[in-house]
Formats: sequence, C-alpha cells, structure tokens
Amino acid sequence: MAPEVAGRPRAALVVLCFVQFMLILDDNVVSVALPSLRDELGFSDSGLAWVVNAYFLTFGGLLLLAGRAADLLGRRRVFLVGVALFGAASLACGLAQEPWQLVAGRFVQGGGAAMAAPTALSLITLLFPGAEERTRALGVWGAVAALGGTSGLVISGVLTDLISWRWIFLINLPVAAVALALLPRLVAESRATRRPRLDVPGALLSTTAVLSLVYGLLQARESGWADVVVIAPLLLAAVLAAGFLAVESRAAEPLVPMSFLAHRTRAVANSATLLFSVAMYAMAYLLMIHLQTVLGYSPLQAGIAYLPYGAGILAGMWLSARALTRLGMRWALVLAFLVSAAGLLMLSGVAAGDPYATGVLPGMLVTSLGCGLSLPVLTAAGVTGTTEENAGLGSALFTSVQQVGGAVGIAVLVTVSARHSDSRTGSPGAATEGFAFALTIAAALVVLGALLIGALLRVRRSVSASDPTRQTPARHG
Repeated sequence: MAPEVAGRPRAALVVLCFVQFMLILDDNVVSVALPSLRDELGFSDSGLAWVVNAYFLTFGGLLLLAGRAADLLGRRRVFLVGVALFGAASLACGLAQEPWQLVAGRFVQGGGAAMAAPTALSLITLLFPGAEERTRALGVWGAVAALGGTSGLVISGVLTDLISWRWIFLINLPVAAVALALLPRLVAESRATRRPRLDVPGALLSTTAVLSLVYGLLQARESGWADVVVIAPLLLAAVLAAGFLAVESRAAEPLVPMSFLAHRTRAVANSATLLFSVAMYAMAYLLMIHLQTVLGYSPLQAGIAYLPYGAGILAGMWLSARALTRLGMRWALVLAFLVSAAGLLMLSGVAAGDPYATGVLPGMLVTSLGCGLSLPVLTAAGVTGTTEENAGLGSALFTSVQQVGGAVGIAVLVTVSARHSDSRTGSPGAATEGFAFALTIAAALVVLGALLIGALLRVRRSVSASDPTRQTPARHG
C-alpha cells in the first residue's frame, strides 16, 4: 500500500530532506578534520584513510539489499532503523577515545545511511504521486543532497577550527532525534502489496560484489592500480557480479528483476548518473586539495570558498523546471551536462596565484549551475516507472550508482592527477598540470554522458513535458 499521510506530505519532505542532508554531509565531513583526528587519537596514515573508507564501503555496499528489504519489510520501519543506527554511531564516533572505536562507528554510520537514504527517496516518490509535485519534491531532494556534499567541507572547517572535531559527528544527533520523533506521525507504513521472499543468494552476491568493488577502488588511492590489494578485490567483484546476473536470470523471485534493469529510461539515467558522479565527486576532492596546496588556502578558507557552489546549485534548481518544460527531459539533461562540462574545463585552468574572484569563482558557479540543472531531472529519470512494488529498489539502485560513481571518481581521477603530476616532477607547475589533466578527463566524461542521453533517451515530448516521472519510451532496442 502507498504511504498514508496526515495531510502533510510537505512536512514529511522537510524531515526526509534534513536526514538526507545529514547522510550526504557525512560523505566528506571528516576530510578537513583528518589532521586533528590523527593528532588527537594517534592514527597512522593508513589507518586514517579508513575513517573515510569505512563509511563509503558500507554505504555503497549495502544499498541494494537495504532498498529491497524496505520494499518487503516496510519502508518507514527500515528508514527509522537506519536513522537510529546512524544516530547511535554518530554518538559513538563523537565520543571515541581510540582509533578503532572511530573506524567501527564509521562502519555502522555507513550501514545506517544505506538503510535510510534510498528508503527516504522511495517514500518521496510515493508521497507525491502527481507528476508536477513529484518533480518539484525530487528537485528539492536533489538540491539538499548537493548542498550536503558541499556544506560538509564548510561545516567541518568551522567546527574543527572553532570547537572540536567531535562536533562534526555530534551535530547529527538532533537531526536524527527529530526525524525519529516526527516521521512516524507524518507517514504511515508502506510496503509492496505482494510479499515475495527475499532473494538471499542474490542479496549476498550483490552486496559482496559492491563491497569488493568499492574496497578495491578505495585501496587504489593508497596502493596504486598494480597492487594485489587493488587487483584482487576488483577481480572478485567482477566474478561476483557475473554470478549475480546468472542467479538473477534463474531466480523465481529475483532481488533485481532483469526487466527492471532493462527499462530504457532508468538504464540511460543510471548510466549517465554514474559518469556524472565520477566527475563531480572527483572535482570536489581535487579542488579542495588544489585550493590548499597550490593556492595556499587554510582549511577554513577552502571550506568557505565552496559557499558559492551551493548558491549556483540553487539557481540551477530554480531554472531546471523551466528547462524541463521547454526542452523535455532529454534535452534538458543534455544542456545541464554540457554546462557542467564547461564549468569543469574552466576550473581546470585555475593555477597558482590566480585570484579567487576571477580564477576560481567563475568555473565554480558554472559547474554548480549545471549540477543544479541536472539533479532534479536526473533523479526523476532514475526512478521513472517505479511503483509500490519496487520503489525502494529503484531508489537504492540510483543511490548506489551515485556512491559507486563517487568512489570510482575519487580513486581513478585522484590517482590520475597524482601520476600526471609525478611525471612532471621538476616542473614548477606539476601539481597544477595534474589537476588540470584530471578535470579535463572529468569534463570529457560529462560530455560522454550528454552524448549518451542525446542518443539513447527516447521519450515522447508530450509525455516528458507533462509527466517527467512517468516516461514512456518511444521504442525499445
């Protein structure tokens, strides 16, 4: 049954968006605080990387399983359990006295996020059944997610510099408490009307495949692509993925039905989302490093420098509905991707000595404008055609693609940047050349996404303008 709402779906949306902001915030909130964590808790360099990796690993690895479990066991129930786990783990992180305690807390945080994030998105798609209101709600959701990603750097810098790194975790507690208190009053339980058994073999194979993939990609940042700790998990992920497809093609009640993956609009949207996430996660990471190491910004200054990025996203969000109405889903996304690619190319030219206003800011604003234009439409396309039976699965798949794309982007493009800089050792602008090379590749990936959308996203113009969340492919094949 669909969620029953006591006349206040907008209030529910506010609560769900605050939770999403908190979850995405923790993707990168620890980045600025890492030196303080190392000094106070005594982390080794390799151990410090796990403060970041632990969250990515469980968040990305458990999404599909959690999303399908929400469809079967109840979306509100799984969401509330996820938020409770996340809040408890945040408290444990904030009170940690030993490195292992903080890393363990981050693992549990990622697991809670994997339960809460896709379930919240599936609730939104059901809370707003009308095309226009759903698109608007998904737009707000996408904007909050993007703002959470950029705000983490600002909030982390402020809290770490002015109070203590512990508050980057403890700040989550009031958000979790409010969500746990209010959401049960705003949204009734919902689950798939038909209750098939959970596909345990498919769940195990998909979860371990994504965990292995994310682990291998994260290890590449530390060890290089030729190391056995990178090659072995990536090969294992490929084997497990092949096993998953084989099992799902024969299962009576598959975790991910092949027909679900074959839906053209969702398939194109998820593929484009993967490319977009690779580029944007890598850009955020590389630009933060570039601002501090090449342009000489302090952590707090670098965080504050990101504030206009949020303003650009909001402006893009405001323009997105107009672009969608006038151009349709296909060309609105192509435009958004090309604007983002132009912004990335502008940022790739930022070099030592460039002033912020004329060097960094223009590219940042153009990139964020493209992000804001793309997020609402991309999210709507990614959950197109999902129903009460599979809303959790569709949301989990879309979120999983974003997380895996982020891990790929950071692992691959950060490594590419470092290797290119190393090859220019002795050049006064070696670090800048590596940064520029990586962002140029990121821009090329976004252009590839635009070409993919333009060539393969076949939707009827009359449908896309009036009901962008329920696209009907003009043809298959």
